[in-house]
Amino acid sequence: MTTIIAVGNQKGGVAKTTTVMSLGGALAEMGQSVLLVDLDAQANLTLSTGADPAKMRGTIADVLMQSANLYSVSRETSIPGMDLVPANAEMDLAERFLPVRQNYESILRSAFNGQEAYDYVLLDCPPSVGVVTQNALNAAQLLIIPTQAEYFSAHALRSMLGATRRVRQQLNPALVTRILITMFDQRNRIHREISEQLRATFSDALFETIIQLDTKLRESAVAGLPITHYLSHTRGTLQYRALAQEIVQYVQETAQQPD
Repeated sequence: MTTIIAVGNQKGGVAKTTTVMSLGGALAEMGQSVLLVDLDAQANLTLSTGADPAKMRGTIADVLMQSANLYSVSRETSIPGMDLVPANAEMDLAERFLPVRQNYESILRSAFNGQEAYDYVLLDCPPSVGVVTQNALNAAQLLIIPTQAEYFSAHALRSMLGATRRVRQQLNPALVTRILITMFDQRNRIHREISEQLRATFSDALFETIIQLDTKLRESAVAGLPITHYLSHTRGTLQYRALAQEIVQYVQETAQQPD
């Protein structure tokens, strides 16, 4: 069974794309087959794999706007077991014109129907709660919301959680949400205090794993590799491996629960 995970936050700059890329690398390292799907017109995930968005002939926009087969526009990355559905600037058109299509909120979900080619699909959402993100939330079983332990980032959680509640009520009642603290600086008092508040407020909805600041994460994006394959023992690598273990364990436990 394929597990579809959306990674999204209305606020930008919270390591959303870094999380998709790094988590994908960690899962592939564990022997899981992984498909990354870039849903952002900025195409940072596509760039992070070393691909040039301007040269992409088949992209996720073709799936959303022209009903192309999802796997016909996928491509291998340099990481064994990790493939990519790229994006480019055409995703701006998808955000604008998707609502004219019938059942537009379910187009991405329908694209995955009957497809079990991967163990995990990771959806990199744009920094908004528009129709593309709604499609991702409708298609996913799990939403990861990366957030910094800072006031404005924590405040933005309200908007994202509100959007998630609406999707659960109207489209996808099975959607589960988990919050991931990213870019954490243990030396920063505000980071420590806000992380404690998040833990007290969200409890089990917060991942145990915290992603700390690591300059090697930025370097790995420039190199076109997930941190797990760029440097095997840096802090970011170890923490994203721990996150992957948490997620695999969660998926296994969920699968064992009676319907």
